[in-house]
Amino acid sequence: MAEHQLRWGILGAARVNEKLLPAIVEAKNAKLMAIASRRVGAAAELLAKLAPQLTDVETFDDPESLLTHPNIDAIYLPMSNEEHAEWALKAINHGKHVLIEKPMALTVADIDAIEAAAKAHSVTVMEGFMYIFHPQHDRIKDIIDSGKIGDIRTVKTAFAFPMKPARLYRINRDINNGGGAMWDIGPYAIHTARLWFEQEPTAVMAMAKLNEHGADVSLSGVFDFTDGKFAHFEMSFEHARRSEYEIIGTKGGIKCHTVWQPENEAATISWWNDEQTETESLEIANHFNLEIEHFSDCILHNKPVKLTFADARANCAAINATLKSTAESIKVAID
Repeated sequence: MAEHQLRWGILGAARVNEKLLPAIVEAKNAKLMAIASRRVGAAAELLAKLAPQLTDVETFDDPESLLTHPNIDAIYLPMSNEEHAEWALKAINHGKHVLIEKPMALTVADIDAIEAAAKAHSVTVMEGFMYIFHPQHDRIKDIIDSGKIGDIRTVKTAFAFPMKPARLYRINRDINNGGGAMWDIGPYAIHTARLWFEQEPTAVMAMAKLNEHGADVSLSGVFDFTDGKFAHFEMSFEHARRSEYEIIGTKGGIKCHTVWQPENEAATISWWNDEQTETESLEIANHFNLEIEHFSDCILHNKPVKLTFADARANCAAINATLKSTAESIKVAID
C-alpha cells in the first residue's frame, strides 16, 4: 500500500456512485483502481460516464475478480441493502477494508459477524453515512455544547422524496428483504434521531403504509429516550423532498435545513432562544469527499473511524424495533 494513497475498488454500479466515484477520484489520499458489477458492461459504462479521463482503471463483470485483486486495499460496497452483509464478509475474508453504504446490514447478528470478521482479518470497516462528515453538524454540536438551547428534550427528523419510475426498484420487495423507505432513507432518519442524545432509545412506537409488495412507502414514529425525552422521525416516498432535523431544548432550538447538502451550496442552519434568533451560512463542503478522505486517512495512518460498529449496531437495532412496532401495532422495547 502506498503510504499516501489508499487503493480503492467499487463493488456494484449503483446510482450512488454518481457521488462516491468522483469523491474517490478527487481525494488526494485515494486512488480508484477498479470497478466491478454483475451486470455485463455496467462497470465499464459507469466509468465511461463518470470518469472517462481515467484510462488505467480496470472494469470487471465478475465481482470476485475485484475481491481477489492484489492491488486493491479497500472496497466501496453500494450493492442492494440485503446483499451488504454477504459481500462485506467476502471482501473482508479477502483482506480488504470495506466502506459499506448504509445500512451496514439488515440484522444486528450480521453486523456482529462483520465485526468479528474484521477483527480476525485486521481490516477496517465503516457504515457509509456520508452526511456526518459535513461541518454543519459539528457547528450544531458546538451550539448545543455552548448551552444556548439548554438541555435537549426533543428531536424531529424527516427524510423524503417523491418516488420516480426509475427508482421503483427501491419498493419492489418487502421490508424483510431490504425494500421500502425504512431501509433506503430510513437509516438517515433513525441515525439523526439518535445522534443528539447521550443515550440510546429504550422503546419505539411507529406506523407505516405498505404497498402491494410489503414495502413501506411512508413510515413515522417516536423513540422514547426516557425522562420525557423523545425523537420523532418520518420517512416517505410520497412527500416532497426533505432531509432535515430540528433539536428542541429547554431554552431554544436548532434546525439543520438540509442534511443531504449539495456540494455546490453553502449549508444553512438556524437557532434560537429567548434572547436571540440567528441564521448561519457555513462554508461549501462535499460530505462524500470528506467521507472518502476520512476513511482513507484512518487506514493509511491506523486511526479509528468516526462511525463505529457500536453505532451501526444501535442504528440497526432501532430500525428493527421500529419495523416490529409497525407490524404488530405495539410499543416495542429496544434491546
